[in-house]
Amino acid sequence: MSDSAPSVPRAAIDSLPEAPGVYRYLDADGQVLYVGKAKSLKKRVSSYFHGANSARIQAMLAKARDLAIIVTASEADALILEANLIRRLQPPYNVLLKDDKSHPWLRLTVNHPFPRLTLHRGPKHPGERYFGPYPSVHAVRETLKWLQGIFPLRQCEERQFTTRRRPCLQHQIKRCHAPCMGLIDQESYGRWVKEAILFLEGRDRQLTEGLTQAMWEAAETRRFEEAARLRDRIKAIRHVQEQRRGNLKEGTDLDAICITTSDGPAVIEIFFIRDGIQLGNQAHFPENTEDLEPAEVLEAFIAQFYAPGQPDAEGDPPNGDRAHPTKKQASVLETPLPPPEILVNLEPPERGWLEVTLSRLRGGAVRIRVPERGEKRRLVDLALTNAETAKLRSLSGKRANRQRLTELAEILELPRPPERIEAYDISHIQDQHVVASLVAFGPEGMIKKDYRRFTIRDPEAIDDTARMAEVLKRRFRDADSQDADWPDLVLLDGGKGQLNAVLEVAGELGIAGVTFCAIAKGPNRDAGKETLFLPGRSEAIILPERSSVLFMLQNIRDEAHRFAVTYHRGSRGKALVRSALDDIPGVGPNRKKELLRRFGSVRALRAADVEELKAVPGISAALAETIVHHLRNIQETT
Repeated sequence: MSDSAPSVPRAAIDSLPEAPGVYRYLDADGQVLYVGKAKSLKKRVSSYFHGANSARIQAMLAKARDLAIIVTASEADALILEANLIRRLQPPYNVLLKDDKSHPWLRLTVNHPFPRLTLHRGPKHPGERYFGPYPSVHAVRETLKWLQGIFPLRQCEERQFTTRRRPCLQHQIKRCHAPCMGLIDQESYGRWVKEAILFLEGRDRQLTEGLTQAMWEAAETRRFEEAARLRDRIKAIRHVQEQRRGNLKEGTDLDAICITTSDGPAVIEIFFIRDGIQLGNQAHFPENTEDLEPAEVLEAFIAQFYAPGQPDAEGDPPNGDRAHPTKKQASVLETPLPPPEILVNLEPPERGWLEVTLSRLRGGAVRIRVPERGEKRRLVDLALTNAETAKLRSLSGKRANRQRLTELAEILELPRPPERIEAYDISHIQDQHVVASLVAFGPEGMIKKDYRRFTIRDPEAIDDTARMAEVLKRRFRDADSQDADWPDLVLLDGGKGQLNAVLEVAGELGIAGVTFCAIAKGPNRDAGKETLFLPGRSEAIILPERSSVLFMLQNIRDEAHRFAVTYHRGSRGKALVRSALDDIPGVGPNRKKELLRRFGSVRALRAADVEELKAVPGISAALAETIVHHLRNIQETT
């Protein structure tokens, strides 16, 4: 038996079935350490008792005290379930895909008389067209910017569309036909929509041929201004598509995924190609890759990237097995559908298994290959170049952060550069809906997975000083100073009052090994003139206005403020909606959702009449009158 064999009963392993499935090693507290897949559970788990294991696996096995398995119907099911559990439970010894956000799409609301083109992220609604996925919100906005100049479709929300009294700025700069004001009929607007769909589907040749024919017809009938406009549109379409298409054919759907591990941790770059058009690219920095071969990391990434989120799937581990996933991690993610072709720079060890699984997810054949020549090889080389560039930028940023943290330690006279800084902020309007935020920062930048939000509960906390004290009590009361997320420095937005209140809390809780620092804005709240207050120092610290350390602290403080304000706006908005709609007889959750989806806000609802409300599904004439009467009564009494 290997020295690194797991501390679990051998009899339990001998009784494992020779069937496909997923196994989970658990520690003494029942937390998941590692998730793996197997074509034969008995053979795969038994292999840990024989031969050499990597240092990472040896460390995992030393902590393992139990084993849980899920038998699946097929090998493909095992791979999908493994990827889903890894992404959701975030086991500390698996390769982890850090980005858990769903990918954005372009949505065209074709079920509306005047469709709207906008960014969309989340579950898809029936009866609407979606184009993508795009690698980032930035890529979607860039596409929207191009589209607005060529196809002036509306982007305004429904409440703006139904309540507008005059054309908006978008119409004045010729980026919208103002259907809200009746300046274009539905048939003419529909032609623009059809052309935009051809463009987004990559059928630009069909689109430009139709526009060229229309241009010559306009010229022959001496409508020269219209012909000139069509000519300019054709040029714009060809210019944009030349930049986005390269030499790929129309209808080409593929992803190019490349990995580099030279001079540091693994970086994976993915290029999205749909209908022959490059939608953009994105870099990923997977964790726990140090002792794995690059091809193994690439395989784990591909499996997690395309696996659908299934938080309520059959065979989910019991609650005791959960690694306390965040709300975002536990939610269903809108993962992209695998394209028919995936280009890679290294062949995954289990390519056949992966292809079968992805083909099942797609509902059609998926091929993974390493291209040798041609435009697809050029695309792989480009993705690899971008991966290496992303790595250099990341390493450069980390080195800069390390330098700033070292300088900060010298300024604050800390024993060592802080590995983790936490910043807190309070947000409210006239003491209503009071909330607070926590953001974390380290050598790699902002640690977004550790952000936290607080709703202030204590009614006796009547000022920000008392509220900050409450937040710190809740943060540190049940914390362990040995935890990895224990801060070295706590940054408070405020002056000596906040600092003294927090120090009192720290004394009550026996918090040790944490430095507290308050950062107060300068006179007239001027940026660059902040003052730092430290416990035990009578004189404040004022950093040079152009100091890189001050710039870092400002960014951390501002991020805490942004996060708090965002949470406060959401809490206030929910409270306003509840107070206005939840007391109306006959308006339940579904009808409230339909009303807000149609009008966008309670304010727009108050401006609506009975006829407009009757147009909403599920709203009768009697109920529409009740809603109008109720909202107007509220408006008169407030």
